Amino acid sequence: MVQYIQDHWWKLLLVLNYLLVIVFSILIVLRNSNPVKTLSYIFALATLPFLGLLVYYFVGQDYRKNKIFEKKYFLDDAKLKSWRERFKLDRDEREDFEEEFGEGLAKIHRLLRYNERSVLTFDNEVDILVNGEVKFERLRQDLRKAKKHIHMEYFVFLDDELGRDLIDILVEKAADGVKVRLLYDDVGSKFAAATKKKMNESGIAHFPFMPVHLPKFASKLNYRDHRKIVVIDGSVGYVGGINVNKKYDNSYDNPRYWRDTHLRIEGPAVGSLQASFLLSWDFCNNEEEELINEFFPEHKPECSDPVGVQIAASGPDTDWANIMEAMFTAINTAREYIYITTPYLIPNNAMLTALSTAGRSGVDVRIIIPYESDSWAAQYATDSYIEELLRSKVKIFRYTKGFIHSKTMVLDDIFSSIGTANLDYRSFSINFEINALLYNRNKALEMKELFEKDLEDCDVVDLDRWLERGIRRKLQESFNRLWAPLL
Repeated sequence: MVQYIQDHWWKLLLVLNYLLVIVFSILIVLRNSNPVKTLSYIFALATLPFLGLLVYYFVGQDYRKNKIFEKKYFLDDAKLKSWRERFKLDRDEREDFEEEFGEGLAKIHRLLRYNERSVLTFDNEVDILVNGEVKFERLRQDLRKAKKHIHMEYFVFLDDELGRDLIDILVEKAADGVKVRLLYDDVGSKFAAATKKKMNESGIAHFPFMPVHLPKFASKLNYRDHRKIVVIDGSVGYVGGINVNKKYDNSYDNPRYWRDTHLRIEGPAVGSLQASFLLSWDFCNNEEEELINEFFPEHKPECSDPVGVQIAASGPDTDWANIMEAMFTAINTAREYIYITTPYLIPNNAMLTALSTAGRSGVDVRIIIPYESDSWAAQYATDSYIEELLRSKVKIFRYTKGFIHSKTMVLDDIFSSIGTANLDYRSFSINFEINALLYNRNKALEMKELFEKDLEDCDVVDLDRWLERGIRRKLQESFNRLWAPLL
């Protein structure tokens, strides 16, 4: 018996592998999940012996139905209702919204309001920040002005030159009595032991989001906090695509130019950013933070052009894919044009249909993507969608100046979206994301102008030339598209 095992150990392992594949395939099918995602997992299990099992173990667990997230959803829902009543977070909502902005945008407002998680506030001052060097200069100024608290939540926070500079400011403010709370994703961020010690000694409270301690929590690798939020004294907030990593800041000597977009918000909409941060903080801290009035101050900045802002957050702890559904509704609402910038164009079936239908119905749909992605798998998967979109009269542009990481959308000179969500499966269904939706003509025109300026550094994708790609390239694209729900 022992000799037989020694002589045939590889065959026996293969048999064991495929027995497990059959078991896991049955379990995956019984989920009644998205058919494309289901087939992607089964394909990985069947074609990649052992590796497929590892992929499923690490990233295939369905945490949306896990008790952790079910409990978080119900607790968050109760907290938001309580906070909304106690701090009057919806005090600035308007009754005449549909009359001013039309039925189309009113649908987006009602959609996000349906689950009582996203209020629309006005009297906000909003600055669109182009690139990391602009964002971090403004952020440093605001951090130094903090009087009561600083709340930060980032997917990527590195203690490189930029990160250390910001941490030094946080240490100084903590010494001045400002309460500093920092959340960072355990997979995307990295701190040296000396940096953590420095933060501990200065009184900065910090926690990793869903720490991964193999093997017990390996499945948590798949569900990451992709948000980038800063809230200062409850009245100033930041949200957008820019992480704390010096490659996002072109004032450093980086190997390539980085194009990105962020927002600075001052006004009642910051209350929604604050609420999102506090829900994540309680989740990571395993304790409920004692709420004080300074978290949600009544603050209306003096501004000549107040902006309507609705904060949309989504993740595996929500019943609905809020950001995806808002974008889907916006695309179907557009009558004249839709301009989208995304570093990863890997749409699910709903978004692909919406974009294709809009293009064929005469709406001017334009999408900017990087010429060269920072992920070869995402590059091939993105390219697999281009032909279908081009045939539907969607115009695709590839940014050549450097890497474009902005996650933005603007349509019909009235509505725009800036945030953390890419136009891909992961942002719509897996990661924790947050976007700011702006209902304002001047901000939409500003976003349109930025888009048109970016077009100057783009190559347009021509359908005839695109069809000349070689068979090897097409096979690479098709193969990586099968993995699209996992990327």
